[in-house]
Amino acid sequence: MIDKLAIILINYRDYAKEYLVDCIKSLKEQDFSGSFKIFIVDNQSTEETQKKIKEIAPEAELIINKENAGFAKGNNDGIKEAIEEGFDYFFLLNMDTILEIDCLSKLIKVASNTENWGAIQSRLMLWPEKDKVNSLGNNLHYLGFGFSAGGYQKLPFQLEVQPITYFSGAAVLLRKNVLEEICFFDEKLWMYHDDLDLGWKMRLAGYQIYLAPESVVYHKYQFTKSIEQYYWMERNRFICLLTNYKLGTLLLILPMLILMEGGLLLFSLVNGFWRQKFKVYGWLLNPKNWSYLKSRRQKIKKIKKIKDKEVVKYFSGKIKFQEIDNWLLKWVGNPILNLYWQVVRRLIFW
Repeated sequence: MIDKLAIILINYRDYAKEYLVDCIKSLKEQDFSGSFKIFIVDNQSTEETQKKIKEIAPEAELIINKENAGFAKGNNDGIKEAIEEGFDYFFLLNMDTILEIDCLSKLIKVASNTENWGAIQSRLMLWPEKDKVNSLGNNLHYLGFGFSAGGYQKLPFQLEVQPITYFSGAAVLLRKNVLEEICFFDEKLWMYHDDLDLGWKMRLAGYQIYLAPESVVYHKYQFTKSIEQYYWMERNRFICLLTNYKLGTLLLILPMLILMEGGLLLFSLVNGFWRQKFKVYGWLLNPKNWSYLKSRRQKIKKIKKIKDKEVVKYFSGKIKFQEIDNWLLKWVGNPILNLYWQVVRRLIFW
């Protein structure tokens, strides 16, 4: 039974001022019978943000990063500080969230009754549209695209505890022994695909990932698109593909990867992201980064206990970005991508 929990929150700039009051209030109202401590990592910290955090959550331990350390390092900093203080379980939580009163107790109940888990995600619902889903876990396309399951839909039926491909870092329970085995978040990723990568590594190491549907968190989610975001998502997608797959799997998906790159390059030209797309190619072709990719592949090889053929059973042949309704992807791209995947995944025996 888990009776001691570390809550990890990341602040950046004015997030605390905008979101922290509601989040802390919902944490204080939890009916969780155990104890928990809140750790707030303040990225690109200023005296103003430190003062605001201490004013709203004086009971929280504040970890200060003068620079924006990113989501991956920020969470690693919070988790490692909690480990130093004797915690074995960590609930990563976005600051722009509100928890149902029984969120933690329902989450811990699933963890206590489930074996071999690496991560357990709460059910994320939208706010203020509380009847609509934000994430029932995340899906992973075989070309490295991640997207939420059930986004913007109303729940058609009662959900049960179920395996998911990977988790959303907005509300997820993690544990010390698994994180230490898979080397925590990769801080080189900085932002985007860090939860995708951690979930992928968990599966390669033989751990399961679950959704706890009765543990409910409301997320003040706002979809935003930016040129800078496009660069990090695309660069990190390639890092995950090039290091998490075995070479044979990479060769099998290569034809479709090349075809997709042609489409994405055209998309970037039309939408003004072509500089960021070429910046990604420049990063990949820079010999200075090859040693990192080689080292990462070696580290992942050491943690692998499960073959690619077992892991890819969870991967999707279709890309379903709920925020982007693209007819070309829906009616042309996805049928081709899916047909190819249905054939080649059966060829993966390693």
